[in-house]
Amino acid sequence: MSRYRNAIYLAIVWAALTGSFTLLNFGFGLLLGWLALYLVREQLDTRRGRYRGVGILSLVGIFVRELLLSGWRVSKLVVSPRMDLKPGIFAYPLSVDRDFEITLLANMITLTPGTLSVDVSEDRRTLYVHALDCSDVQASIAEIRNGFERKIEEAFR
Repeated sequence: MSRYRNAIYLAIVWAALTGSFTLLNFGFGLLLGWLALYLVREQLDTRRGRYRGVGILSLVGIFVRELLLSGWRVSKLVVSPRMDLKPGIFAYPLSVDRDFEITLLANMITLTPGTLSVDVSEDRRTLYVHALDCSDVQASIAEIRNGFERKIEEAFR
């Protein structure tokens, strides 16, 4: 039952993102939701009750918040007369270990303005991240660890 409910949630999100609440678009979103849930069924493990809708909503909320804040920070940097940037690549030690979680974290970092996931180490313990402003690496690591990574662990473990 939870798969059907989750597919409906994903269809509602699809309709909201596309801005079209027609029956045909909702049906297409439902089809996409079922397909997405089928592709990640082993990572979600819905049969054992490990799938947490509230955790996922919280993850989406923090992602939207970080998306807006990062967009604001990058736009301030770009329009400032003196661009005092220190771009660079830093190694982020991963605490998530499943492929699905690593991919989700890397994509969330890449979609956030000012950062880009570059590579994952062979042992899957380090994610290399390019940042537009790498002046405080420890603060960037703490922000990712206490934000995206913590919410991913809450949602999928």
